[in-house]
Amino acid sequence: MKKLLLLSALLIFACKHNENTPSKELKFNPDIELISAKASCGICMFDMEGDKCELAVDVKGDKYYVSGAHIDSFGDAHSENGFCNAILDADIQGTIINNQFHLTYFKSN
Repeated sequence: MKKLLLLSALLIFACKHNENTPSKELKFNPDIELISAKASCGICMFDMEGDKCELAVDVKGDKYYVSGAHIDSFGDAHSENGFCNAILDADIQGTIINNQFHLTYFKSN
């Protein structure tokens, strides 16, 4: 029973630890266009439909939820300057697939 509890605790810790990091390493690619965008919480700051706070980008007035990074990947989204309270300028790279921005690079300015 103790082993089961320990295993459960370790799994919970591992899930929480990975929750705030990008799902893959985001790297700048000089061969792909660098896009100037606004980044923030889709629900809190961009008035997008959704069930929870998620990272979104505004590219030339078109808003997309992001895959490839979590809203807390770049700091606490609910802090004073976090994505749920601020809209940040960002340089991004990636592609739009099925109305979602698949992020390969992100740098806030």
